[in-house]
Amino acid sequence: MSRIGKRPIGIPSGVDFKIEGNVATVKGPKGTLTRELHSLMNIAVVDSQIIVTRPNDEPFSRSLHGLTRTLIANMVEGVTNGFTKGLDMVGVGYRAAKKGNKLALTVGKSHPVELTPFEGIDFDVPAPNKILIKGMDKELVGAFAAVVRSERPPEPYKGKGIRYEGEVVRRKVGKTGGKKGAKK
Repeated sequence: MSRIGKRPIGIPSGVDFKIEGNVATVKGPKGTLTRELHSLMNIAVVDSQIIVTRPNDEPFSRSLHGLTRTLIANMVEGVTNGFTKGLDMVGVGYRAAKKGNKLALTVGKSHPVELTPFEGIDFDVPAPNKILIKGMDKELVGAFAAVVRSERPPEPYKGKGIRYEGEVVRRKVGKTGGKKGAKK
């Protein structure tokens, strides 16, 4: 059983946390994040730590407890350090480029694909086959990375496509050689 919800969240210096009703606002060096949380959870600031408590021990309250704590912890982490998600492109001729504020992908389609990042998301192309997506909202960083990956997901036979950094693609064995229609 997880006990994530019971862990306090430390507020680093330079970060302001406010809770008004069920709307949490976190202000830090990278910007401001606001999120509406479920009204069942009790959130309090005690000695520069955020404590999330649940009203009862029902399964719904227990699941919300861990979720709420994780969402607030991600907001605090996002405004202090931010989040980064890396993508690797594998395949002959597959490449990415930055065109102004758009991401241009050449991934074996008849036309280059241009993607506009969500608001608050920045990206970098350090190499033609590597993309780094950055932002302070973990949910948006992951969502834009999923949009980029969906343009050419990795296929199981040759492993070509766009994959997350460190993702392991399960490979399948192709057709075996042999005479067509041979009998045993």
